[in-house]
Amino acid sequence: MTDRLDAVFAALADPTRRAILAMLLEDDMAVTDVAEPFAMSLAAISKHLAVLSDAGLISREKRGRVIWCKLEPEAMREATVWMRAFGQVDPLDLDAFERFLEQELTEED
Repeated sequence: MTDRLDAVFAALADPTRRAILAMLLEDDMAVTDVAEPFAMSLAAISKHLAVLSDAGLISREKRGRVIWCKLEPEAMREATVWMRAFGQVDPLDLDAFERFLEQELTEED
């Protein structure tokens, strides 16, 4: 479990990956749609998606010629359970997490 938690926290440490997770809170997205708002190459976005996928935070599925990304909140729940053991975190509220991410993204601009 420690390796998985390390992967989740490492994935969440990057602002681009947090922004991607915020986008996926709304709905599944094609990789090209995920990449659209970022000023980086599709290859760079693919690397970010690989980190998120390896951490279990997203899944990727090929439908025809398009690769779709989907949020997988279970990995976040596991990290939350781990943090709650220290009595410092309230139960996971995805709506609150979305508001937090939106605020973070607004502050970056």
